[in-house]
Amino acid sequence: MKLLRINHLGIATSGLPEAMARMEKLFGLEADHLEEVADQNVKTALYHVGESSLEFLESTEAEGPIGKFIAKRGPGIHHVCFEVDDIEGAVKMLVAKGVRMIDAAPKLGAHGCRVAFIHPSETGGVLMELSQS
Repeated sequence: MKLLRINHLGIATSGLPEAMARMEKLFGLEADHLEEVADQNVKTALYHVGESSLEFLESTEAEGPIGKFIAKRGPGIHHVCFEVDDIEGAVKMLVAKGVRMIDAAPKLGAHGCRVAFIHPSETGGVLMELSQS
């Protein structure tokens, strides 16, 4: 597996319009991409910052992953996403090493990417996402 770059930081928010207004007020930024990912019960706003991005995530369901995260921990950094060259190979390699995965196979994520999440118990408490465009 080759890590190409940190693709984005995922930031959980309980109000996407408010988060977007803060980005405009603080940095003069407007979202580069808005999307709803029904499979993950989430709306996203993506901001490109240099070679990486910030992805704000608002749950569309209290029982969705972001809804549960906010209920337990409140708004804030949810995950770090690494872009990889071969997500199928990366997941197979990690599973072969006995790494606990949330996703045993890549799935369709936001922005048309294929994604898989590594369980935080394997990373010292940080949810890590692997992504391939």
